Amino acid sequence: MKTAPQCRARATRSIWLDAAYDLFVQDGIEAVKIMPLAKKLNLTRTGFYWHFKDLAELHDALVDIWQARNTGIILERCSAPADSLCSALFNLTDCWIDPDLFDAPLDLAIHNWARNDSKLQKLVEASDADRLEAVRAVFLRFGVTPDAAHYRALTTILTQSGYYSKPIIEARLDRALAGCHYVEVFAGEPPTEQEIDDFLSRHREGAPG
Repeated sequence: MKTAPQCRARATRSIWLDAAYDLFVQDGIEAVKIMPLAKKLNLTRTGFYWHFKDLAELHDALVDIWQARNTGIILERCSAPADSLCSALFNLTDCWIDPDLFDAPLDLAIHNWARNDSKLQKLVEASDADRLEAVRAVFLRFGVTPDAAHYRALTTILTQSGYYSKPIIEARLDRALAGCHYVEVFAGEPPTEQEIDDFLSRHREGAPG
């Protein structure tokens, strides 16, 4: 019996996963199926099974990427060293501005998927709770009372998640300038000029062009 050409079988797991990611964020989880992926990649359906047991395993891999890339980075940025509340909030605000830190399209796609998947919904709720607790801990670290810390953290998260769920197109630096005002609102105090300069410099350097 002849085997399939090896050149097709050698397409890497990451190639399949990248293609699945593109379909997922553009068209939702219903679009992530083996045959459309194979057609998109000009590969055989058989090649898929060199890297994934089944479609469910591919779906799980997308969820794993989301947890590491999005929830993981929020927890990391919230625990980063900071000398003031505003400085700590700027560390977090970097996530909303730098697409290399936080993947907003992926986050929206996961939340949309979870509306029709009870198992994923539980995972999303647990992840959202972890994010909220991490941001709340930032406020607590700088002396905000527990109740106030909870609602300031909730306001911080809901403002930003609502922001990227809308089709708002802004230059990166413009978004960073807006972030300075958001930080002042969330902190209840103005950041220093040095804190603003340090924050904006990160996004001037990272801005295209």
